[in-house]
Amino acid sequence: MNLEGRLLGNRYEILENIGNGGMATVYKAKCHVLNRYVAVKVLREEFTTDEEFVKRFNTEAQSAASLTHPNIVSVYDVGSEGDLHYIVMELIKGKTLKDIINEDGALSWKWSVNVAIQIASALETAHRNNIIHRDIKPHNIIITEDGIAKVTDFGIAKAVSNSTITAFGSTIGSVHYFSPEHARGGYTDAKSDLYSLGVVLYEMVTGKVPFNADTPVSVALKHMQEKPKEPIELNSSIPKALNDVIMKAMQKDINLRYQTATEMLKDLSKVLKNPNGDFVVMEKQDDFPTQRLSTIYDKSTDSKENKQEKGLKAFIKRHKVLSIFTGAILLFVISILATILILNVITKKDVQIPELVGLDRVAAKAKAEELKLEYVEGKEAFDKNVPAGQIISQDPAYIANYTIKEGSTITVVVSKGRNIVTVPKLVGLTQDEAVAQLEELGLYANVTEEYDKKVEAGVVIEQDVKQDEEIDAGETVTIKVSKGIEKVIVPDLTGKTEDEAKKLITDSGLKLKKVELGKDASKEDGKVIAQTLEANSEVEKGSYITITVNSLPTDKKAKINVNLKSLLGGAVEYEEDGVTVKKVKLEIKVNDVSIYTENANPLAESIEKDFTNKGVVTIKVFVDGLKEAEVTMDLEQTTVCIID
Repeated sequence: MNLEGRLLGNRYEILENIGNGGMATVYKAKCHVLNRYVAVKVLREEFTTDEEFVKRFNTEAQSAASLTHPNIVSVYDVGSEGDLHYIVMELIKGKTLKDIINEDGALSWKWSVNVAIQIASALETAHRNNIIHRDIKPHNIIITEDGIAKVTDFGIAKAVSNSTITAFGSTIGSVHYFSPEHARGGYTDAKSDLYSLGVVLYEMVTGKVPFNADTPVSVALKHMQEKPKEPIELNSSIPKALNDVIMKAMQKDINLRYQTATEMLKDLSKVLKNPNGDFVVMEKQDDFPTQRLSTIYDKSTDSKENKQEKGLKAFIKRHKVLSIFTGAILLFVISILATILILNVITKKDVQIPELVGLDRVAAKAKAEELKLEYVEGKEAFDKNVPAGQIISQDPAYIANYTIKEGSTITVVVSKGRNIVTVPKLVGLTQDEAVAQLEELGLYANVTEEYDKKVEAGVVIEQDVKQDEEIDAGETVTIKVSKGIEKVIVPDLTGKTEDEAKKLITDSGLKLKKVELGKDASKEDGKVIAQTLEANSEVEKGSYITITVNSLPTDKKAKINVNLKSLLGGAVEYEEDGVTVKKVKLEIKVNDVSIYTENANPLAESIEKDFTNKGVVTIKVFVDGLKEAEVTMDLEQTTVCIID
C-alpha cells in the first residue's frame, strides 16, 4: 500500500517511504500542526485483521509513548484511520546499527561498549517502567549523525512477541538475537533483553552473530542447546573484561546472567576503565558431575579352591615353564588390582557444594571445614544488602546436587557492609563535571535533559538526590541538564483565516500579540497577509507574534442628493417662452468617471442619483459653460451625500 501524499489524522502528510520491516512500513511525514518532520510507522495489512493483536499493539505503543530517555526514540502520537494503525515518532537522521555492521564489519571495542552502555541505559529506564522490549537487535537501534544510540520499536516488539504464529513468521529475522527462553516460547522478562543485548554486543565486536544456520528453527535450537564460541577467539583485540561481560549476558540459565540492566551497565562502565580486569562475577556450573567407579571383587569360595587345588598342583609339575609364565601374568594382574583397590581407599570423596552465601564468616568457615573443604576468604566488598561480616558470594557457586572433592578450595567474598557516600552539590556544574564527581564517589549518573531559558545548555539544573544526602555507593543519581532556550519553528500563517492562524500560533508554542487589519486588493479578504515573525525561522518558544488580516471594504449603495438652487446661491431666472436665459449644466463624477451630466433646471428642488460608493465623488455646476460651483466628497465612510 502506497500512502505517499495521504494526510493521516488531518495533520500528518506522508511524504516518502524510508523503510520496510517485518511488522511495519516507515514513512517520512510532515506534521502540519507543529510544522515539523516526523516518522510515521504504519502497521502492515496482514496484522490488522487480528483484533487482539491490534488492541495489544495500541496499548503497548501508548505505554512506550510514556518513556522519556535520550537513548529511546520518542513516540509522539498513536492513531488509527480505518484499517490503518500508525505510530508517530521523532525522525532520526542516521543509520541502523545493522547497516553499520554490514558496511564496516567488526567495530572498535571501545565504540561498541559506548553504544552498549547507551542501549543498557535505555533498557534500564524501560524496565523500571515495567516495559520489556523483547526484540533488541541491531535493526532496532539507530545511530544518529552525532553518534547517539536510539532504541526504537518499543511496544511493537512486545505486541508481536505475544501474538500469533503469523506474527512470529514476520519477525523471523529476530531469531538470531532471541534468548533461549524466548526461542522455546517460554516466559520472557528483563533478563531476556539483556541476553539479546549480549548478542548485539557480540556481533558488534566480531562482525558475526554467535549462532547461524540455514533455518530459523535451527538457529533457535542453537540458542537453547549450544555454547557460543567466545568472541575473543574470533577477535583477539577484544579485552578480557569485555569478553566476560558478553559471555555472562549470554548465559542460557537466566539465574547466571546479569539480573538487571543496572548491573550490566556497571560492568560495561568498568570495562572502559579496566579492560583487562577480573571484576565480572561468573557463576560457574559444572556440566560434568563427578561419577563414581565401582570395584569388582573376586567372590570365589574356599570350597571351589579346594576342588581345583590338586589338579592345579599336578599341572604345575608337568608344565614348569608354562606355569612360571602364567604365574608372572597372575602376579602382574594381582598387583594392578591391588593398586586400584588402594587408590579407591585413598581417593578423596565427593561432597555436596555447601551454600555459604548469607552466613557470617565464622559459620561459613565451620560449614566448609565440616565437609573437609579449604575455606579461603578473598577480597572484601561493600554491599548495601548484605550486613558486614556475611558472605556475598562464593566460588564455586552453590548448585543443588553438584559436588566437588574433599580438600577442594572454596573462596568467598565477605561483605564490608554499606559504603555510605555524601552526594555533593551538582546544580550549576556542567554535565561532564557532575558525572565525573559522581563516578569518583562510586555513584552512577542518569542524565535527563530539559529546556531552560535561564540556564545555558549543558549545565545541571536539578538533582534527584539532594546535596549532602547520604546514599550507598553504586546507587544512581539522576541529574537534569539544561538544553538551553527551547526553540520553535515559526509556521507560515499567510493565506490562513484568523482562527486557523491563532490555532497554529498556539500549537507551535508562540503567543499572539495582536491582530491588525490591512488592505490588499490582490489578496483574499479575511486571510492573513503579513506576520511579524518570519515563516520557518527558529525563535524562542513563547515569543510574541502579530498578524495582519486583509480587510477589504464592502460595496454599499450610496445616494447623492444635489440642491442646485442652494448650491448656486439662488435661482438663475430664465423664460421658457423665448426669453434668452443662462444655461445650467450639472456634472457628477465618481473617481473621475462621469455618472451624470446634462442640462439641469436650476429651479428644481434637487437631483438624486444612486451609485456604488467606491471612492471620491465630484459635483460640478456650469452656468453658460462656466464653472460656478464644485464640491468634492469621500464616500468611503458614508452612504448618503447631501449637497445643500
